[in-house]
Amino acid sequence: MSQRLEGKVAIVTGAGRGIGCGIAARLAQEGAAICVNYAHSQDGALKVVGAIEDLGGRAFACRGDVSRAVEVQAMADEAARRYGKVDIVVANSGIDPHIPFLEMTEEQWDWIIDTNLKGAYLLCQAGAREMLKVGQGKIVILSSIHHLLTYPHMTAYAATKGGLVSMTHQLALELAPHHINVNCIAPGAIHVDKFRMVNPDYTPHMYDDAIPLGRIGQPQDIAAAVAFLCSADADFITGSTLIVDGGTTSRMHLDPGSVKPLEKQE
Repeated sequence: MSQRLEGKVAIVTGAGRGIGCGIAARLAQEGAAICVNYAHSQDGALKVVGAIEDLGGRAFACRGDVSRAVEVQAMADEAARRYGKVDIVVANSGIDPHIPFLEMTEEQWDWIIDTNLKGAYLLCQAGAREMLKVGQGKIVILSSIHHLLTYPHMTAYAATKGGLVSMTHQLALELAPHHINVNCIAPGAIHVDKFRMVNPDYTPHMYDDAIPLGRIGQPQDIAAAVAFLCSADADFITGSTLIVDGGTTSRMHLDPGSVKPLEKQE
């Protein structure tokens, strides 16, 4: 694998499981030293660190609640203390509880907004301040195709994902003079353990017919996109949202068999 990120230092939030694990591993394979953030998944974070170190890379696990400014700042400070700087931040942490709109409490709304939207804002701010010291940097924010299309019981989640896309545009504008690129990735369905937690009957092939490319995405698919946006290959890209969904959002949600063609006119 290429070493496009040789000498870079990256913070990846929510890297103890799921997509975050894949992102941390891929950035390390590309040469970056990694701050592997986690909130509750300590075992997973330590496994990621161990795997990176086994391959000769540099990484450390760092617990931190992204919704708390003091903990996010401590994370950035520790990464800079250990490795001398911060070049890359990946705002990946997120939660997606399925709660009917009419049953959602104020506390539940705040929990989702604070974790998904406020957490990304705090990380980007702390990371950008470190990037100012080196004169450049890359920020990647993980949104979702739920910012475009969604389904019931996802009100707060969808709101945060739309907010992250809008925040990407704003941060790209404000940070461009400092040579900091800010981009967003909107994943579709990705094969992670949480699907089994929600649905005991889940199998990856449940989504094959719904996704034009015929398969569910893997964390590696998102990690590859993140690695590109963090590299010099993406130096002229900022303020963009890259949809990585196997074509899901390209399909019209109609049963083709229910649409009758017009009769040919003579």
